[in-house]
Amino acid sequence: MLNTFASRCLIKLELARALRNRKFLFFSVLYPSILFLIIAGKSDSTTKVDGSGLTLPTYMMVSMASFGALTAVLMGNSERIAKERESGWVRQLRLTPLPGRGYVLAKTASAAVVSLPSIVVVFVVAAAVKHVRLDAWQWLALTGAIWAGSLVFAALGVAIGYLATGDAVRPITMIVYFGLSMLGGLWMPATSFPQWLQDIAKWLPTHAYAALGQAIEQSQAPHGRDIALLVAFFALFAGGAAWLYRKDTLKA
Repeated sequence: MLNTFASRCLIKLELARALRNRKFLFFSVLYPSILFLIIAGKSDSTTKVDGSGLTLPTYMMVSMASFGALTAVLMGNSERIAKERESGWVRQLRLTPLPGRGYVLAKTASAAVVSLPSIVVVFVVAAAVKHVRLDAWQWLALTGAIWAGSLVFAALGVAIGYLATGDAVRPITMIVYFGLSMLGGLWMPATSFPQWLQDIAKWLPTHAYAALGQAIEQSQAPHGRDIALLVAFFALFAGGAAWLYRKDTLKA
């Protein structure tokens, strides 16, 4: 009972901190919509993206919604965890009834709450400005798939937060963040890459992540390969985060 109460208190604290951080909210909620308008702003509603059957606004809507969720869960988790470890906050929490899984859950929950508005805002902008039209079930399925898929990158953020020091966490996170976004095809269709780069992109979690939404837009079931790839990366990142957490606990 005491452990549950402590976990709930920390979750509320993390949510309040995330929602008060205006800089973080801008980059995770508004920035993806701005990028969407820049990339898809002058495109028409007839030109298709090669190999997808989707118009550029429809294709980039999923890419930018995925990018926004990635920003919220990856950038939010990694830097805060590393700084809290360095300041001694995590060490203080270990003296409370809060279990280790409660700390990780609080970080994931706060990032997930912020990631949902970033997804919805991109959808609203795409529908209002670029007149993207989908069936009601597709909007709901897209929101659920992108939101659930962001847990893969939330686990990666926790792992980086326990791997890096306070000074090193930002450059490491930025390299991972931009690398996964660009090479995974979130900023531009992967079909525009050279063939050798397309072959690499197909094995990245961000490529599989966006492919979930693109399949829903085409009224198709997501490919089993993409789901399997995301599950494998989630197991890898979550397992790495758990191992690093235990290692950090032993050091303390």
